[in-house]
Amino acid sequence: MKVYFIGAGPGAADLITLRGSRILGNVPMVLYAGSLVPTEMLQHCRPDAEKFDTAELSLDAQEALYRRAQLEGKDVARLHSGDPSIYGATAEQMRRLEKLGIAYEIIPGVSSFTAAAAALGSELTRPLVSQSVILTRVSGRASAVPELESVLRFAEHQATMCIFLSGQRLKQTVADLLVHYPADTPAALVRRASWPDQAIHRSTLGTLMSEVQNKAWLLTTLLLVGRALAHEDGVESSLYAAGFTHIFRDGTDRKTRRPRKARVAPVTQAAGDPT
Repeated sequence: MKVYFIGAGPGAADLITLRGSRILGNVPMVLYAGSLVPTEMLQHCRPDAEKFDTAELSLDAQEALYRRAQLEGKDVARLHSGDPSIYGATAEQMRRLEKLGIAYEIIPGVSSFTAAAAALGSELTRPLVSQSVILTRVSGRASAVPELESVLRFAEHQATMCIFLSGQRLKQTVADLLVHYPADTPAALVRRASWPDQAIHRSTLGTLMSEVQNKAWLLTTLLLVGRALAHEDGVESSLYAAGFTHIFRDGTDRKTRRPRKARVAPVTQAAGDPT
């Protein structure tokens, strides 16, 4: 018996991985976070699978389902939104499974921050602009953010930032960012990335709060900030530059071609040789 923690992706039913979909189609019991995972995702389940919405269940109640599945010898798929490794509330489940002697496996998923970047048509890292992406969130009732990891502290780097669960404290979050980012820094709000009702608002940090109604962005909203979001000309990566040489390609600026590795002919066995 095994529990599979499956990243369901950001929302669209076809943004689950092939592996995740295959497992869903095989297991007889499925636990899913109904507040974040759309019911359309359950189309990947086998028709007779038992399905439990964990939005209505405490951790103890979920453990009871794992215990029952263990007694019945049933594999379980546990669907989490996005990727299970980011704000997935999976660590506490894994600790309980280990105490119960239940094996588990993690199936990665598409995170909402990458889905948001795709919706914006933006690359989060650009040469000489930002080569780092900071994933963080604001403090909430369920889990506080350590002071050393506050938005205000991270803003000092002026790297690309993707701030989860930002809607309920949007005004304060923008104020903290403006302490270190220039007011003309590109910013974007993305709500329910990849869902049918996806919403996007592009702006700058200095004008964002005058353009939106905070109550419209309370839930499942990501705030993305940084110069990398700007749609403007910039320095191109050297990776595909005609003159750039690397181990797979000779560049035009190379005076002598790099040595090719000699190919070793396969060893063939002569007739009559002992095996």
